[in-house]
Amino acid sequence: MEKIKFREWFTSTGKRVLAGKNSESNEELISQIEKKEIVLHTALPGSPFVNIKGKATKKDIIDAAIFCAKYSQAWRDTKSDVKVHVFFGKDIYKEKNMKEGTFGVKKFTEIVAKKKDIELI
Repeated sequence: MEKIKFREWFTSTGKRVLAGKNSESNEELISQIEKKEIVLHTALPGSPFVNIKGKATKKDIIDAAIFCAKYSQAWRDTKSDVKVHVFFGKDIYKEKNMKEGTFGVKKFTEIVAKKKDIELI
């Protein structure tokens, strides 16, 4: 089986960010996330799961939220601000009846990726 490729990007502080490209790569991405690493996903379905590798700063989280929003259906469909959920790897769960690439999150905070920032990526 060929190794699944992720989108890879770096925040303005140099932190490595990985994002799924589809449901299969989202599954693979979630499987490699450490419990204390930051993960992001838009509030609405249809975005990649995004993982910041290592310890993230507030600036890294904002940068990764903008990156997450850029590749979301919410951005594609509205071209406006996008709400993004931020959570830890330990807060992700998967139930048997969830389809591929879908996960639940126990607790999260929400930030807004601004249109003007998304357009810069």
